[in-house]
Amino acid sequence: MAPALAPAALFGLLIGSFLNVVAWRLPRGESLVKPRSKCPGCATQLKAYDNIPVFSWLVLRGRCRGCGEKISARYPVVEAITAALYVLVVAVKHDDVEQMALGLVLVSFLVPIAVIDLDVKRIPNALTAPAAVLAIALGALLAPSDLPEQLAAGAAALIFFLLPTLLSKKGMGMGDVKLVGVLGLYLGRAVAPAIFIALILGVVVGAAVVARKGATAGRKTKIPFGPFLAVGALIAFFVGDDLVGSYTDTF
Repeated sequence: MAPALAPAALFGLLIGSFLNVVAWRLPRGESLVKPRSKCPGCATQLKAYDNIPVFSWLVLRGRCRGCGEKISARYPVVEAITAALYVLVVAVKHDDVEQMALGLVLVSFLVPIAVIDLDVKRIPNALTAPAAVLAIALGALLAPSDLPEQLAAGAAALIFFLLPTLLSKKGMGMGDVKLVGVLGLYLGRAVAPAIFIALILGVVVGAAVVARKGATAGRKTKIPFGPFLAVGALIAFFVGDDLVGSYTDTF
């Protein structure tokens, strides 16, 4: 049976719209349910037809219908990325219910985590804690035989980064450490290439910042690691087992 890509795209757009709300309101301690979305300029509540994911932003040319205030392109970008990732998960994992469910849930948490970390340099427990619980619940429900590997990978990844963080002030933030543990629950042994990819991305971006700002200013620039972990996790979700298999076959 062919995967249902159109429903996945539509659902991804709707979820992406909600994730924009999460990314904006959660760090500010605001309700995720009410009030309805409003213009950042004139505070007018948006009509339903002005809040259609991606489409409304394009029709309005990125501006409020009432006051003309510019609306960030981040909103349609988040919606489009979420939809694209939903489609990719369904297309690749449609024959494995457990992996498809884990992938969709993982995307739904990683998108706001990455955006929030970029904004406020913090990863909320309000996202990592339920993500961990859902990973364990889905594993126990859909593939209990895989649950020991999930738990072992989550614990190993958490401890691997927790110890350096406790021993050195220059270690990762606790939000990053908790996120790595959560990724182990979703990825199993594929968490290893996810971490490796994230570290490589971090080094490359860090080097670019140093080259642009100079050594002194570059080293003082705080670069959130959550987005790198998110990218690494998504790559590893799709090809991580293959990478691990290739490595073990070679060595």
